[in-house]
Amino acid sequence: MDYDKQNYTNELNTRYSITSNATLYKLAGLMNQSEYQNQMENFNMYEISDPSQIELIKTTGVILQEITTKIGTAAIIFYNKHHFVMVKHADKEILLQDLDYQPYRYDIIKVIFCLVFLILLVTYIFIIRKIKPLRKLKREINKFASGDLNIKDVSRGKDEISDVASAFYNSVMQIKRLNESRALFLRNIMHELKTPITKGRITVEMIEKNKYQERLISVFEKLEELINEFAAVERATAIIDISDMGECMLNELIYEAIKIAMVDKSRVENLASDMKIRADFKLLSIAIKNIIDNAMKYSDDKKVKIFTKNNSLEFHTLGDEMSGKLEYYIEPFTKGDNAKQSFGLGLYIVDSIVKAHGMKFSHRYENGYNVFSFVGLDKLSVKEVPNLEKIDEI
Repeated sequence: MDYDKQNYTNELNTRYSITSNATLYKLAGLMNQSEYQNQMENFNMYEISDPSQIELIKTTGVILQEITTKIGTAAIIFYNKHHFVMVKHADKEILLQDLDYQPYRYDIIKVIFCLVFLILLVTYIFIIRKIKPLRKLKREINKFASGDLNIKDVSRGKDEISDVASAFYNSVMQIKRLNESRALFLRNIMHELKTPITKGRITVEMIEKNKYQERLISVFEKLEELINEFAAVERATAIIDISDMGECMLNELIYEAIKIAMVDKSRVENLASDMKIRADFKLLSIAIKNIIDNAMKYSDDKKVKIFTKNNSLEFHTLGDEMSGKLEYYIEPFTKGDNAKQSFGLGLYIVDSIVKAHGMKFSHRYENGYNVFSFVGLDKLSVKEVPNLEKIDEI
């Protein structure tokens, strides 16, 4: 507006400069009437002849600008929202009114500004209303990412965002139905398996006690443990959400893993530093047990050494280096070259449980040993809080 107003003022100054110079030249006799008319033909100037009106304008008007030359003076006078040009030469003077003058109109620019602002405001409101479902969709996606499948359908209308929201909702509902079907399927399988196992166990208890009976009882106990383990693993791999966390000692986990692995304790050399951690005792013991099972199957000496090193729980097994990378073996239903009676789920289950605890499952080969590691043990570590009463006593 300032720039436009300045241009308008410069235009008026040029206009009045030409008018005053031409009039002075005419009054001084330096320009004839014909030349004067040619100069003024593009300017709509009206000469005021009433002496009383001239005097009124001269006395009450505001002089905006006045220029003095050798042949006379010229002044621009503002009176009653009009511009007048007063030209004097010796004892002659002429007062001209600019009939084309119009005050600088801020209103037009204000109207244009308001119109543009209104368009922008309406556009902004329209866009906000259109993308508003994105906020709700983001909240539902965050719920889904955290493992909550109970999301809402936030689609509204027929626009692209609503289509995306509707597609996301339908996908999650499909996943939810599949999870429910899988859970029902697994529960039915475990229920159907437990029935013959229970009957077999009862039958075994009825036969004469001997080494065969003990072996059969051991087999049925192992089957029961496997079913319970399967249920725990399913919980770990379904949504990867560990809720049954509690404090326990690391060595307790290792001893429990040795127990459920049903291996001779002499085959597991536990050199791990004991420490208190916060974990799902059952699941993490299953992960350790699977590593021990893996060692019993593939190590040359059928032994495993357990260490804690650099915030990692490490398992050292003697043998040749694995033919493939760990990423290959942690895929479900992947078996090693020497696996005869395996479904290929052992390392997949280990990786799932370790990830669920916020750690990383890794492998390296050094000095003739395959070293499997649970990296990030410090994330589970529970720092002991000092007993303030005992400190005071000391």
